[in-house]
Amino acid sequence: MTRSTGHGSGSATDSRRTAPGRRQSAGPAQRLSRHPAAGMAVGALCVSASAVLLGLARTEPGTASFYRCALALPALLLLAVPEHRREGSPSRGQVGLALLAGGAFAGDMLLWTQAIGEVGAGLSTVLVNVQVVLVPLLARLIDREPVPRRFLLWGPVILVGVVLTGGIVEGGASGSDPWWGTLHAVLAAVCYSVFLFLLRRGGHGGQVRQPYAVVIASAAVVSLVAGLLRYGMDFTPGRQVLGRLLAVAVSSQVVGWLLVATFSPLLASHVGAVLLLLTPVGAVALGAVVLGERPTLLQLSGCALILAGAYFAGVREAWPRKRPRRPRGGDGRS
Repeated sequence: MTRSTGHGSGSATDSRRTAPGRRQSAGPAQRLSRHPAAGMAVGALCVSASAVLLGLARTEPGTASFYRCALALPALLLLAVPEHRREGSPSRGQVGLALLAGGAFAGDMLLWTQAIGEVGAGLSTVLVNVQVVLVPLLARLIDREPVPRRFLLWGPVILVGVVLTGGIVEGGASGSDPWWGTLHAVLAAVCYSVFLFLLRRGGHGGQVRQPYAVVIASAAVVSLVAGLLRYGMDFTPGRQVLGRLLAVAVSSQVVGWLLVATFSPLLASHVGAVLLLLTPVGAVALGAVVLGERPTLLQLSGCALILAGAYFAGVREAWPRKRPRRPRGGDGRS
């Protein structure tokens, strides 16, 4: 969206005029900007594609984390140019938060990918989504943001839904090293929660795209160093792997997380945290469509609990209500 400069008249003004009785149609970006909960939900569903695509890529945590960020940077820098021209550079405080958020994001990606092989995809997904409790807790402790009672009441229901969706009730831990996998998944959950909190906090300054580009650049650097030191780094992973990592970069980094960075500052912390639980729900759906996986009845029940809990825990209040229609032929026109 561009701001009107106020200079000039004629064509610039006439282009905004519409015929009587007609409304100027809004594009998808404008509609989402009016409905931040919808934008956040779309972002979470885009992020859910990363689990399936990373599973298909089958590469080291360092390689996957580095390339999914590095491949996204050119597009993010192009998207940041109009914001820079319009609003200038972000403040030092915003850049500092973005650098910290990028480091936390890299830690989340590396640790979670490591935990999948050690403890299984189900349990690692369940543990990392403890963010639904940790993010509102951070907002409460640091920003003194109140946590509504309805969220506290529905929180346990949501966590049960996450456990059922992960499939661990039926299969249990199924990795090579469950103890270390559990520890890595818990640490990933902490990094994930810090990343989400800082990402939301950094967007309060009004600028989003430039700080977010710094987040991804920082995550790429940290992932590269960590990959070289510990988590594995392959600079020639092959076309097929690169293609899948490019798909992760576009769906997750360029679209999904950018939408989350844009709309999470407009929502209460508990609402944003709950909406991000659409990620495991979307992953179950995509796994069924792309990989031919068949979710069990308990997993589908978990998805239903997440969706119901998300709605009643706070999304219902964040979703815009329809305005009452004005009577035709009345005096409502100004």
